[in-house]
Amino acid sequence: MISISACLIVKNEEAVLSRCLRSIQEIADEIIIVDTGSTDHTKEIAAKFTDQIFDFAWTNDFSKARNFSFSKATKEYIYVADADEVIDEENRKRFLQLKQALLPEIEIVQMYYVNQLQYNTTYNFNREYRPKLYKRLRTFCWEEPIHEMIRLTPIIYDSEVEIQHCPISDHSGRDFYIFQQMLKDENKLSKRLQTMYAKELFIAGTKTDFLEAEVFFEKLLSKDGISEEEIRQCQCVLARCARLKKDKESFFKHCLKNIALNPPSCEVCFELGEYFLENLDYEEATIWYYNAAYETQPELAAKYGAELALNRLADCYSALGNKEEEKNYRKLAQEIKEKR
Repeated sequence: MISISACLIVKNEEAVLSRCLRSIQEIADEIIIVDTGSTDHTKEIAAKFTDQIFDFAWTNDFSKARNFSFSKATKEYIYVADADEVIDEENRKRFLQLKQALLPEIEIVQMYYVNQLQYNTTYNFNREYRPKLYKRLRTFCWEEPIHEMIRLTPIIYDSEVEIQHCPISDHSGRDFYIFQQMLKDENKLSKRLQTMYAKELFIAGTKTDFLEAEVFFEKLLSKDGISEEEIRQCQCVLARCARLKKDKESFFKHCLKNIALNPPSCEVCFELGEYFLENLDYEEATIWYYNAAYETQPELAAKYGAELALNRLADCYSALGNKEEEKNYRKLAQEIKEKR
């Protein structure tokens, strides 16, 4: 049987921390709590479950805090938990079975992260795998009988364990603040973080969030040598910004350049639908919402090519007095949302 260190970074989590720790205390052989500046009763609650509580000065960098928590772990595997997660009884049993049977060569275990869409996370599906359990010390192994080399890719196991994500608040404001601080400090965003920034904007961004991001994506789009994927993402964000600002010239410039790509992005088609809906041209709007739903693929947020586009089609048909089509698209939107 393997041993497990559960590592959490927390700040002002008094409302949810006890729920989380109760659900993992039977699984974990030790619980590591790294507090980044709580001003509530978070540390007092944590002390009921563990004496391994460490302070870490917050620097707007989750990776540094995670690395610090890992440095305190002593067991064979590290389970990464967040305070707003819960493992129910059925999945605790699955986890304990996994703990008994996990083969020593497994270096990463993925678990299903569920209940995501309700809380505006940066993920597009309600149930999808995330790496959650990591071997603390990795063994390097040579492979191939000739021209031998060290195996660099980890051995990953996809488990059946489900982890409920049950936050009581939306964390997107915190994330956008960190993005903006990174840009103010002239920290370059990696290609992955560029994508995550754009995704989070479309999933949870307010008008203010989009407009604060506009300069970054304009600069990115003007760079030489960026990929088509980056171009598409910039066009999606900048089309939304232009529509919000009622900058008609910039709006159609970004939309038309995207439409010229093959295929165009569903988020841009959705933005065109929004433009014509705002201008009460319902028939034209239906064309673009239909394209978003059926003729294109999402770049950033699946819901723009699914329930959002279908509900907008229903709105348009309602305005046009076509109750049958309105009912049909409402039903389709609900069915797709339930499947994700």
